[in-house]
Amino acid sequence: MRLLNASGCLDALTAPEVALALDVFVTKTVTPLPRQGNPPVRIAETEHGMLNSIGLANPGIDRFLEETLPRLAELGVPLWVSVGGFDAAQYSASCARLDERPEVEALELNLSCPNVEEAAESAAEIVAACRAATSKPLWAKLSPALPQVPDVARAVAAAGADGLSLVNTIRGLALHPATGRPVLGTAVGGYSGPALKPIALAAVYACARAVDLPIVGMGGVMTGDDARDLLAVGATHIALGTVLFRDPFAPGRIRAELAGDSPRNTLTLDQASRV
Repeated sequence: MRLLNASGCLDALTAPEVALALDVFVTKTVTPLPRQGNPPVRIAETEHGMLNSIGLANPGIDRFLEETLPRLAELGVPLWVSVGGFDAAQYSASCARLDERPEVEALELNLSCPNVEEAAESAAEIVAACRAATSKPLWAKLSPALPQVPDVARAVAAAGADGLSLVNTIRGLALHPATGRPVLGTAVGGYSGPALKPIALAAVYACARAVDLPIVGMGGVMTGDDARDLLAVGATHIALGTVLFRDPFAPGRIRAELAGDSPRNTLTLDQASRV
């Protein structure tokens, strides 16, 4: 089991000590061209989690390769680069350029960002185009909002994905208590935090039964027990997201909780299927 961060939930150059506590650092999503992202307000706390509407703000692939990647490589933590775009050609072009960089261990294809309006092509089509462009491992990050996420998992597996990242945020909205108007500048954003955990568990459980691929489980992981639950339903690795905003010591704490606690009476995947 490897411990990662969820893409966009940690700036390794600002908080290198947190990144060094992980087994893998996953970058913020990089797109072919620079993006300013969505208008503020971009982040809003809720009673049981957090909404964000960043909109894939990033410097673009050119600056990332020239400036950011060399600095990240100096940390000595294995690097996965999150790749985004709005058609298969954009994804594959970025993957081809990253294929040449030995600092990059794997690529995570962001196929599920809820905070951009442009429509992407099918997940399988994007994965197939990226598979032709790179020999690096490809992890497909899928949305929990997909009505048939196991079918999508099967499609991206057939197209050449080496693993799945489950799940991204789900769309939500928060209102300002004084005005009754949406807090976020885009009104709707990506919801994460503890309340996402049951949704993540359902997606990991379904996809682990549908495909024989390793899975990075994420969504609502706040404690070692949360991580253990995702592992119990089929996750191979665990990623931390919203918890990193409130507890920079979460990687070490959760790792210790996983290692030190006695195993709970949890069902295995096969046992759960017979209940």
